[in-house]
Formats: sequence, C-alpha cells, structure tokens
Amino acid sequence: MKFCVMRKLFLLGALLMIAQPVLADTLRIQPSELKTVLNEKAANIVILDTRSEQAYRDDHIPGARSFPVEWTYQHKRVDGQLASPHKMQQLLRSAGLTADSQVVVYDDGKLVDAARTFWVLEVFGLKQVMVLDGGYAAWQKQGFAVEYHQASIEPSQYTVQINHKRLASKFTTQLAVLNPFQTIVDARPYNAYIGEVSSAQRFGHIPTAINIPASHNIDTNQTDSHFQSLEKLKEVYQDLPKGHKVITYCAIGRISAANYLALRELGYDVANYDASWKEWANDFSLPVEKGDPAQITQVNSSPLGEHK
Repeated sequence: MKFCVMRKLFLLGALLMIAQPVLADTLRIQPSELKTVLNEKAANIVILDTRSEQAYRDDHIPGARSFPVEWTYQHKRVDGQLASPHKMQQLLRSAGLTADSQVVVYDDGKLVDAARTFWVLEVFGLKQVMVLDGGYAAWQKQGFAVEYHQASIEPSQYTVQINHKRLASKFTTQLAVLNPFQTIVDARPYNAYIGEVSSAQRFGHIPTAINIPASHNIDTNQTDSHFQSLEKLKEVYQDLPKGHKVITYCAIGRISAANYLALRELGYDVANYDASWKEWANDFSLPVEKGDPAQITQVNSSPLGEHK
C-alpha cells in the first residue's frame, strides 16, 4: 500500500516539475497522500492555510503557513478584484515561496477558497500548485496530527510574473463575447444566471455565457465536500469545445475558481475573471442578457452594449 502511494506521489511530483503544465489528475492531493509527503519530509513543499488567521492559530496542518484567502482581494466588497502585483509579491515573499516551491493549498473544506487561492497563485507565476481535496475538514476527519504554533518562515525574494493566460478582465471578456471560438462560463446559480436575483445593479448574465454552476464541480454530503471525479467532470463539461479559450466568472471571481480548477484538470485553456459580474453588471456601457437561454432578451442593442 505504501509503495503504491509513494509511486503515485513520485508521478505527481514529476508532473509538477513540468514547466508548462496542461495537467490532468495532478491538481488535487488526498489527505493520506499529503501525510505521506510530510512524513518523508519532501523538499520544497509549502502548505498554505487559506482560512482566517484566527482559525490558523486555533490549529492547522503541521508545517502549514497562514495565507488567508482574504489577502488575495483588492476590495472584496466591491467586485472581487485581485490584489495588486506589489501587494501579492510582498505576501508571497513573506510566505517564503520561490519559483521552485511545490505548493499545497487548503481551506476549511468547502473548497472554493482553496480553488481561488490556487488560481491566484497561478496568475502570479507559481507553476507547481495543488489543492488538498476535502480541505482541513477531511484532514481532521482522518484523525491526522495538527499543530498549534505558527510555522517558522524564511522570507524569499520571489518576483511575481503575471500569467495573463489565467486572468480575464472586463476587456478580454468583451472580446470573448464577440469571438465564436471562446466560451464564457457563468458559475453562479441558475436563478442568478437568468436574472431572478443579482448581487449587482443589473440582472442577468454576460452575453453568450453558458451556465455551469460552481456546485457542479463539488460532491457535497452532510459531513464533507470533495471535488468531483475526473469522469464526472468530463460529463459536466462534455458540451464545452476542447479547442475553445474559456473564461469563467461568478459574482466576485470566487466560486468560479472551482470551475477554473476543474477545467485546468481537464486540460482546457481557461482564465478566471476576477471582478466578474459585480464589475460587468455595474458598468452600464456593457450589455447583459436576461432570461432563459432558449428565450434570451438582450438588454442593450449595440454589440458592446453602448449605454444610451
């Protein structure tokens, strides 16, 4: 059994070392596998706890470093925009990350905050990032050891490099609306997509967007949550053309990160729109569509929705 686990970890490590990963089955790690890595004291492994600083102080996975997901937002209450490159460079340096770091991120077990942090780290140039499937809840459920003291960290001199392929903006999303070879995925619940509810001033969705709620990526039961199997994810995205560039969005670029992670695992070329619906729908110069996809009503008449 141990041999099988170590063989899998060796293969995962080898794949993580590929500089330009179009990965499948390598972006999540199970608690038992992470425990084995910790026991073997593998070099360059950095574990980031994306829960609140208080939750981290209460207890955490041994060796984990506190990296609350809240730090990744410029102004979460407004539109979810990413923190500035300057701020992120400071945070990544303080966390001791280097270009060679093999990073494992985890949250409380709901998985969306870990997925967002995964995406943020990829945007800012980290190439070897994985998510702990089931998060801290799964770690605790299996009875593995926890720590109560803060990890000792040696700051790094990491220099951020923006991976523009992974970050969508209002401008690139406008272009995607007009491009038949790009697909926009709305990760909000269906009632938000058709315009029954909205977190912004306007209701509906970005024109041409299809609706694949973030919840479809996660298998949730009464005790814990796990990412869907690759076989299930292939079913979820079976109608999405593999050759298309994909842009995901939600209200603030948070839950759509779950779609982003799933699509990365399936090998799609995908970017997540950080400011998402709160930016788009509150800009009255941009078009929105409202209603069921079979009977769409476009709110603005011009192709890019010039506000009259």
